[in-house]
Amino acid sequence: MMRAATPDDLPALLALLHADVAGSMFPLANLAAEGLSANGLHGMRVWLAEKGGTVVGMLGLTRAGGLLPQWPQSDWAGVRAALAGHDVTMIVGRGAQVPLLRRALGLEAVPARHDDEEPGYQLDLADLILPEPDGSTVEPLTVAHRAVVLPWRAAYLTELFALPADEAASQAAKDVDGWIEKRSHCILMRGGVALAMSGFNARLPDVVQVGGVYTPPAVRGQGLARRVVGGHLAWARAQGAQRAVLFAANDAAAAAYRAIGFQRQGSMAIVQFHAPQRITA
Repeated sequence: MMRAATPDDLPALLALLHADVAGSMFPLANLAAEGLSANGLHGMRVWLAEKGGTVVGMLGLTRAGGLLPQWPQSDWAGVRAALAGHDVTMIVGRGAQVPLLRRALGLEAVPARHDDEEPGYQLDLADLILPEPDGSTVEPLTVAHRAVVLPWRAAYLTELFALPADEAASQAAKDVDGWIEKRSHCILMRGGVALAMSGFNARLPDVVQVGGVYTPPAVRGQGLARRVVGGHLAWARAQGAQRAVLFAANDAAAAAYRAIGFQRQGSMAIVQFHAPQRITA
């Protein structure tokens, strides 16, 4: 059975998550930024699974309805009762865990807008391989870049998640404004022209998770993704980060990441539903 976590559970919860940082960046970053919620109004709700008095699994539910599982030996007993009455919009977690959780919640037959298992990668930033200089520079994403980045983000959302054009444009505006506020993304520039983008979709003091990388189709195949990600990671390393993790959306992206030193490690699954799904007991 699963039970709601309390502040007293935080040490055990964090120990579980830190045992697999690469697979736990979203719940770790969410807890660090917003804390543990008792009512779902602020922070992330968390349910725990215990065995012999030891926390062996967790399930986080964000305010946006994202489920973030971490239960290496998961059977998800009691999860449907625990989540009854809550809406779920997506599930993101280790590749082996997500299908079991989806089935336990009765969502295996629900059509998904995006349903994929992607290879995971990690890198000790001391081993970062930077491309040879070519005159390009990496700079923080600011309001000055907004007009360029908005169509990039909309195209990304359409390409990966099959969002309709109007929905993609609306979501892109929210995403880009959030990135600018958080200073989470950067742009590769050459000769005053923006060429590619890199981002961190989760951050801890010593670990960053790369996400939101985009190169426009017209300039793909020129090594720009490795340049912008490499430059972004060099900046993060200078700020104290020691490790980077990510999951690759396609073979071209994976090749770019391997070129700057990333090594394969596990997989991550992403399921995004067309509409929120109400869980029933």
